[in-house]
Amino acid sequence: MTLFTIALFFMLIFTVVDLKKAFHMLQQNWYNDGDRYLKWINNNSRFVFLWFDYLYIFIALIGYFINYNILSIIIIIYYLIITFILLDKYKNEQVKKPLVFTSRIKRMSITIFILYLIPILTIYLTFNQDLIFIYYFVIGSLIYFNYYIVYLANIINKPVEKLVYLYYKKKATKKLKTLNHMEVIGVTGSYGKTSTKNIISDILNIKYIAFPTPQNFNTNYGLIRTINEYIDKYNDYFIAELGAFRKGDIKSRASIVKPKYGVLTKIGTAHLDTFGSIENTTKAKFELIESLPSDGIAFLNIDDELQVNYKLKNKVRVVWYGLNKQADVYATNIKYSSDGMSFKVHFKNDKNSYDFTTKLLGEANVYNILAGIAISKELGLSITELQKGVLQIKPIEHRLQMRKYGLITYIDDAYNSNPVGSKMALDVLKLMPGKKIIITPGMIEMGDKQYEVNYNFGKLIGSSVDLAILVGTEQTKPIQDGIKDSNFDLDKLIILNDVKEAIAIAQNYFKNTETYILLENDLPDVFNEK
Repeated sequence: MTLFTIALFFMLIFTVVDLKKAFHMLQQNWYNDGDRYLKWINNNSRFVFLWFDYLYIFIALIGYFINYNILSIIIIIYYLIITFILLDKYKNEQVKKPLVFTSRIKRMSITIFILYLIPILTIYLTFNQDLIFIYYFVIGSLIYFNYYIVYLANIINKPVEKLVYLYYKKKATKKLKTLNHMEVIGVTGSYGKTSTKNIISDILNIKYIAFPTPQNFNTNYGLIRTINEYIDKYNDYFIAELGAFRKGDIKSRASIVKPKYGVLTKIGTAHLDTFGSIENTTKAKFELIESLPSDGIAFLNIDDELQVNYKLKNKVRVVWYGLNKQADVYATNIKYSSDGMSFKVHFKNDKNSYDFTTKLLGEANVYNILAGIAISKELGLSITELQKGVLQIKPIEHRLQMRKYGLITYIDDAYNSNPVGSKMALDVLKLMPGKKIIITPGMIEMGDKQYEVNYNFGKLIGSSVDLAILVGTEQTKPIQDGIKDSNFDLDKLIILNDVKEAIAIAQNYFKNTETYILLENDLPDVFNEK
């Protein structure tokens, strides 16, 4: 029994190592919200069932024919070796967003411990060395299905997580009621909501104390955490980014923060695989506007036909922004440079135009800034304050962020690429002098538009760069097709599975030459092909 206990110890060590990856994927797939984690498992069997897993089944089966002590020694050696293999694999793996050991993950760890403890205790209480190969087979099978054990634990923990959620939601709701002086601005859209959220914050902070949701805290949990941990009595405005994967999400988020003002950026094909159709996407985004109170104000993009043609189900005042001169706030005379942009802003019923300058780049950011100007003017900022606020807008991390290192300038646009943003990024790249390189894995979660948008992206790349480096052999096939059909020099097309290798090649490809490297999108680890 001693050898069996030692073997079991090494089996459990391997299980712990393997669980970390399973937890990571569960977390990146929103704890299986919309069956995302389960779909990932079914679509990525090569990550879930590794080659040495199959070898174990063979070892367990031959256990019937060999001495149980010899079998135990084989099991010990086997799990010792594959634990080191797995540790080495994870050590060399590029992780963009590491696993966060949240309280939820810790609670799930306890559940998994119990799930494993039950069969192990049963084995020890009824131990029979003649059945030892069956014991190894049972425990080995559990380990083999580790990712599904995590899935099961997530289901088991749902009632507990619901109670935890309701506790913190109640706490957040109670806190918001005490902050009756603070008004809430909701921001959503398929593209540009994070940039717009931060832009509104930067402008408003010229006069007020405004606080935006941190990072991508745009879910119910993120909003509740923001309220409980970050918002305080000194805030005049809380700018809440509201993300969504399906109809009803934004309505749920709005019921928590209760916005008085709502900003829609641009509606498009992002997350089309979960929304199902552009009509569903549009209805989902307008849940923010239709959650506003009767004295609320909606800020809508006049150049977005989906917004213009939508029939609102509630009566709120609408302020239109955009480049169309019919808007309440619109921009003209946009000029670009490598240092930023300048443009004139016009307001309805005001014959004058006003000059604005920003360090940001790209037409989409003009829209984002116009949204910020429109709402900030409604909230009492003067033209001078608006101009100062726009000038002081900080470049947003991973969104057309410029970084210069000698002759190489990186244009970092690595956060969640989309058809609008990727085109804008290439337009910005084309403005730059010197050699132009793009490194990209393409766009994801576009539903049945996935091939089309990436193919068109490839055609744009073919007419915009001197060197294209695609990351992900399978993921980038539509881009490859688009590039080939653009008559691009295929000697200048490189396809890799390692983004670090891609950057190393780009840095040294055009020696002693001014070079601009566009980093367009950085796929989550769940899409990593390596």
